[in-house]
Amino acid sequence: MVGKLDIGTLEQARQPTVTDLVYDHLYRQVIENELPPGSKLSEVEVARILGVSRQPVRDAFYRLSQQGFLLVRPQRATLVTHISKRAVMQAHFIRSALELATVRAAAAGCSKDDTAALRASLAKQEAAISDGDKTGFHVLDDAFHKQICELSGHGDAWSLIRDHKAHMDRVRYLSLSFGAESALNEHTVILDAIEAHDEDAAVEAMRSHLAQIAKIVERINVSHPAFFEMEDE
Repeated sequence: MVGKLDIGTLEQARQPTVTDLVYDHLYRQVIENELPPGSKLSEVEVARILGVSRQPVRDAFYRLSQQGFLLVRPQRATLVTHISKRAVMQAHFIRSALELATVRAAAAGCSKDDTAALRASLAKQEAAISDGDKTGFHVLDDAFHKQICELSGHGDAWSLIRDHKAHMDRVRYLSLSFGAESALNEHTVILDAIEAHDEDAAVEAMRSHLAQIAKIVERINVSHPAFFEMEDE
């Protein structure tokens, strides 16, 4: 069931802004499994619930279908796609290539103020775990990796990473019930290496951290087999 959308005075927003808001809302619900794989969506029903016209919903559906999250079927209900292991690992390959380069550059050139900001991020992540705030931790996790990209001098790399990591996020979010503390510990190892300006150690710590996705996929596949596509091994 699509939840309520709080976007203020929609009638005063320009059409692209409304489309973006609808897209962001549905994207979050797919990533956070509020709309689990196999969920049926009706353009008319979503527009009614969100209080918008059908056009921004249609545009948002198209964008999500291009990312592989929705299967749009003419004259039939649109479906949230099942998770593809192949898409997750392809996303991992792209993300790793970029983040191993950015963490090396961050380790080479970061300042004390930079690492202090990253330490503050870790403290917020720890607080989110203590509060049982999965969504908050997920946001802070992304913010930590984005900060590293920015410290590398290649902040634009995060836009590329964000666009390609979405399939990873579906299983990452599911893993937070058991894996958030491990992720925090791995972030700490990464930051320790950055703070020591040990480029090789930072790269290896990031490589190990991102590689956990393979184990996460297999664990989630066991606990939620119906969420995954049937794929040839």
